[in-house]
Amino acid sequence: MNKLALLLPLALLAACGEEPAAQTAPEQVVTPEPIETLPAPDQALLTEKYAEACPDEEPINTAMCKRAGMGSPDVVCEFGLGDDEYLRNKATLTAGEGEWTFADPENVCVG
Repeated sequence: MNKLALLLPLALLAACGEEPAAQTAPEQVVTPEPIETLPAPDQALLTEKYAEACPDEEPINTAMCKRAGMGSPDVVCEFGLGDDEYLRNKATLTAGEGEWTFADPENVCVG
């Protein structure tokens, strides 16, 4: 009887391995449409936009831009003008029709 007790679990294990694998239907993978995005604004872009908006001001010397918040379409840029190496000024850029524009163009000029 001891031999039967040892063989029974082996027989059950052998029977489990003989079941055919379940057939799964191939999943359809939906490819999302590509989203047209603007490149992240950098110092060169901010310098260009600021020169257009404020032609009488000193040029931007240094700048740093970052998202206004998670999921926000706006980017807040801090910048220094002329010989100033500190980020004393701020401007907000927003994604427009295929380009970055100032969110508040009337108040972007420092002077």
